[in-house]
Amino acid sequence: MVGLPGSGKTTLARTVERQHSALRLTVDEWHVELFGNDVHDDSTETDWAVHDARHTAIEALLWQTAARVLALGVDVVLDFGFWTRQERNDFRERARDLGAEVSIHYADASAAQLLERITARNADLPAGTFHIPEASLREWMLVFEPPTADEHERGSSTV
Repeated sequence: MVGLPGSGKTTLARTVERQHSALRLTVDEWHVELFGNDVHDDSTETDWAVHDARHTAIEALLWQTAARVLALGVDVVLDFGFWTRQERNDFRERARDLGAEVSIHYADASAAQLLERITARNADLPAGTFHIPEASLREWMLVFEPPTADEHERGSSTV
């Protein structure tokens, strides 16, 4: 799953999970379950560093789980965001090393849609989601690299 917070990627991941009887691994749900909502509008750089370290550790554990499940022949939906081409390439290579096919599902949304959705979501946080400061989302929009046509593979989609 590729997309920024508020793009609809977890909603899409749930659909793909049902369609393919796959194991969906959504890092944000695990993070919130283990550590709560640990970022806020007034979070410091130290708060974000702790959050990011936790997030990275959870992604590593979820990848280990995904690798085992793929080895057992079960489809996996990695709902990590995959904001950069390099990150997508890395995980695509890892999956192919296990003999798995890879599909990219891109949840595309305009900047205005992202901001509107995050504002609404922050007002009434659903389970398994984070408060996303608007300033952070705006920064992330600048570093996000949408998938290019050459990255799309058989079975890939954009919504």
